[in-house]
Amino acid sequence: MDPVKKSLINLHLTVMLLGGTALFSKLIPLSALDITFGRSLPAFLFLFAFVKLSGESLRLNQSKDYFIAMGLGMIMAVHWVTYFAAMQYSSVSVGIIALFTFPVITVLLEPFFEKIAIVWQDIVSALVVLVGIFMIVPDVSLENDVTLGVAIGVFSAFLYAIRNLMHRQYFSHYSGAKAMAYQIAIICPCLVWFISDDFFSVEKAFDINSALLLLLLGTVFTALPHALVATALKHLRAKTFSLVACMQPLYGVVFAIVLLGESPTWQTLAGGILVISAAVYETVNTHRQRNKSEA
Repeated sequence: MDPVKKSLINLHLTVMLLGGTALFSKLIPLSALDITFGRSLPAFLFLFAFVKLSGESLRLNQSKDYFIAMGLGMIMAVHWVTYFAAMQYSSVSVGIIALFTFPVITVLLEPFFEKIAIVWQDIVSALVVLVGIFMIVPDVSLENDVTLGVAIGVFSAFLYAIRNLMHRQYFSHYSGAKAMAYQIAIICPCLVWFISDDFFSVEKAFDINSALLLLLLGTVFTALPHALVATALKHLRAKTFSLVACMQPLYGVVFAIVLLGESPTWQTLAGGILVISAAVYETVNTHRQRNKSEA
């Protein structure tokens, strides 16, 4: 098979798997924090084994990089917890759409990290996202679980944008698998102090079904896609990766409809189209601007 075509297939598989992580917020009878901790343990072991077997050194280049990894890991810990919490309060469809406000949030935050000015198109994208989120929200009150889920999802998107910007500036010289391995290694000790008694309950996490789901989430749906990314990027441009990644909400919503029986309202679907359209636009525009600056 042509290497480019194979990489594109791997990339779509990667995005499908990442989109599938949302399902576990409903399938595993644990809190968002407990699910995140249970997800991190097998993912950490899998990724470190992958890095070792690929011949890459497990050491970081400089001592300060360990502190950077620690900071990124703590942000990822809260991001993952709020990611699952958003879906547990609302639905997979609503939560994953709220999360994908992060490309626009990233553009709005970039001037604080890099010498990039906000242009009027970015403001328009932000307004489109606000309209999309407004369509999803059923009631402007945090007493409504769906509204609370949207708010938590947008906060999770904010954390993800911060993490991505910091990673790009301070940690991008490491491979994706190695970088994630270190960040996930920080998540485990961060959350171990806060896990509930349910995590050790025979009826919950230690139930054979829940244990298998946590193992599946940590390996196949977390560690594997991050390992596949490195392979996919060998033959694909970063722009292609970013655009395909924007399909993650689509995969997540389809999985939720087919496997969980969710029935998103037309407002949710319409709002989702606006949010994802803005994400796609900002992805294309960002790469166009970088190409101009490099020319």
